[in-house]
Amino acid sequence: MLKIIHMNVNGKDTELAVDEREALLDTLRNRLGLTSVKKGCEVGECGACTVLVDGKAIDSCIYLTMWADGKKVMTTEGLKGPGGELSPIQKAFIEEAAVQCGFCTPGLIMTAVEIVGTGKKYNREELKKLISGHLCRCTGYENILNAMERIVDETYKVCGK
Repeated sequence: MLKIIHMNVNGKDTELAVDEREALLDTLRNRLGLTSVKKGCEVGECGACTVLVDGKAIDSCIYLTMWADGKKVMTTEGLKGPGGELSPIQKAFIEEAAVQCGFCTPGLIMTAVEIVGTGKKYNREELKKLISGHLCRCTGYENILNAMERIVDETYKVCGK
């Protein structure tokens, strides 16, 4: 059965007719062309499909699109600046060499956006726990954690805390 939903995706209001069983991952990737959202495990285990829904990181493979009705959804594509420039989080991942094959990167970046959005200062052990829902087969997580520590520290300093 189809249902008409309205959601804001990366700052753009969107209206779609969706099957009640359709995963947000499939809607974003296949219908809206947002290919940063990766299809990995399809059971909420790997984090490759992580997006923000109303500022909260979720696994879009196990989140139905109809649940996003009336909500704001953000993917990595929504992080770019007005001139197409990368966000500070994306720059930190590049500068800290936290990207190898890139499959897990968009999901990790979206989790980093949620983490930075809290305005809290986290230590490395806390960051390890916060990214525990993400699987990376290339980096060994050290450079990812370096990038996350860097952006958390920079954001914390800017906020004056």
